[in-house]
Amino acid sequence: MNLAEQVKQAGVVGAGGGGFPTHVKLAAKADTVIANGAECEPLLHKDAVIMEQHAADLVRGMQLAMDAVGAKDGVIGIKGKKLHAVEAVTAACRGTNVRIQLLGDYYPAGDEYDLVYNVTGRLIPPQGIPLNVGVVVNNVETFVNITEAAKGKPVTHKTLTIAGAVRAPVTLRVPLGTTYRDCLTAAGGLTTDDPVLVIGGLMMGQTTDDLDTPITKTATGVVILPRSHHVIQRKLKPNKAQAQIGKSACDQCRYCTEYCPRFLLGYAVEPHQVMRSLAFTATGADYFNQWASLCCSCGLCTLYACPEELYPKEACDDAKAVMRRANTKWTGPTTVKPHPMHDGRRVPIKTLTKRLHVQDYDHPAPLRADAVSPNRLVLPLRQSAGTACQPKVRVGDRVHAGQIIGEPSPNALGAVLHAPLAGRVSEVTEHQIVLER
Repeated sequence: MNLAEQVKQAGVVGAGGGGFPTHVKLAAKADTVIANGAECEPLLHKDAVIMEQHAADLVRGMQLAMDAVGAKDGVIGIKGKKLHAVEAVTAACRGTNVRIQLLGDYYPAGDEYDLVYNVTGRLIPPQGIPLNVGVVVNNVETFVNITEAAKGKPVTHKTLTIAGAVRAPVTLRVPLGTTYRDCLTAAGGLTTDDPVLVIGGLMMGQTTDDLDTPITKTATGVVILPRSHHVIQRKLKPNKAQAQIGKSACDQCRYCTEYCPRFLLGYAVEPHQVMRSLAFTATGADYFNQWASLCCSCGLCTLYACPEELYPKEACDDAKAVMRRANTKWTGPTTVKPHPMHDGRRVPIKTLTKRLHVQDYDHPAPLRADAVSPNRLVLPLRQSAGTACQPKVRVGDRVHAGQIIGEPSPNALGAVLHAPLAGRVSEVTEHQIVLER
């Protein structure tokens, strides 16, 4: 069994939030493999912890991936400020064909387009992927999971940070299906009576007030803030209201575009033009929606750049949705040349943290590996890009740790789901499996 098949059977997916099934990447050919350890989201620390604790497995996973895709160059991108991670990974790289590239402390250094350009000098074509320029990129935790998959061990646990309005921010390693509520005790409990969770981080994460939301393979962490916090109030603004405010108040200052990391790389992304389209109905919509096509949804325009606190990122999201429904393809320029101010307009994480008003929550989140031992796991059947799994168990079945409990349909893009622990299946629906010890 080759590595791609081992990784497929282990259910490995992108652990940095994207969730793309990793076996697909390993079946391709590339000359460079990059480990993304940039970790840009303010307050989250799980990638740094992974690199500190599992540096040897990270490097081994990269070597395995390099052999699989035929790559000669292996690079681990780490922010220079992550001193302990840099030290651990530097030691693990000695005597290997893997090297470190130090990154600046700016947002979003972990965007694939930006990372590939910084490491290789290559610009991914518009609407392309790293493979188009001979590169495979995975999160650092994904490479650790590749090492485990090569040993026959499936993905059953997830490392993530619990941060924000908790007494003791912490990074945990928990079984998949653990709820965020189960993690709060390990974080010392909440410091707010009206918490809102931003799963995945403040910039690109999704909001919910359901503490019983389960942790999946793509979880990187959660920032919990009071409902009254300014960022939460902005994020909870209904979509229709966001568009109405933009339609009435946008004065076309261009700050959203001038700070856009994709625009600064030379791509035809211009959020201010998308905002302009809010003032139209059908007239001009197709044209202006095109300016959103290459947006990476980093959120910098909405949460940092706009002086009027409008919602250009959300306008871009809506425009992309319109284009998908209409099956409209990108027809813009295909040549890319970085903006002269590409380096000068990068947004430092410290500056972003202040703009988000979360500097009082900016604390270390040390690892507590076995601090959570849940008795009940809620396992969504879709935990990756592609299709959901089909259940392979029934209510009342007893399963052992690592047993396959869900599989995607044959030839469908997806990822196998395994039982994180031994127990009994108490519920099976079209969306999830509930497992109890």
